[in-house]
Amino acid sequence: MPVLPSWLTEPLWEQFAALLPERPVYDPAHPLGCHRPRISDRVVFDKLLQLLRFGCSYQAIADTTCSATTIRTRRDEWIRLGVFARLRHFALQAYDRIVGLSWTRSPSTAASPKPRAVVRSRGARRLTGASRA
Repeated sequence: MPVLPSWLTEPLWEQFAALLPERPVYDPAHPLGCHRPRISDRVVFDKLLQLLRFGCSYQAIADTTCSATTIRTRRDEWIRLGVFARLRHFALQAYDRIVGLSWTRSPSTAASPKPRAVVRSRGARRLTGASRA
């Protein structure tokens, strides 16, 4: 059973796939020239959706179609290529076009610096939220 309905995942996949570079099924640089085929980007994309939906570990999502290492490696590759940043940009543009974004109503605390630790007169420190981390 799919993690999300196809009417939602198909358009998302089409947008995502358009951002991905073309990759050969077999690695032409492999010394033997006949290495295992590359796992489909669609399979990895579906696994990432499962991770986002269920909030579980990579090991829990991995199965015979795709290993946890492949999911993490492809995710890191897509981050390096800036695919997720571009997808976020397009999603914000689409949301702004359909619903409208109002940045003037966003909370001003999101851009404010973290509070510092407060020092009491007796030398004891009272920790604030930023200094506990």
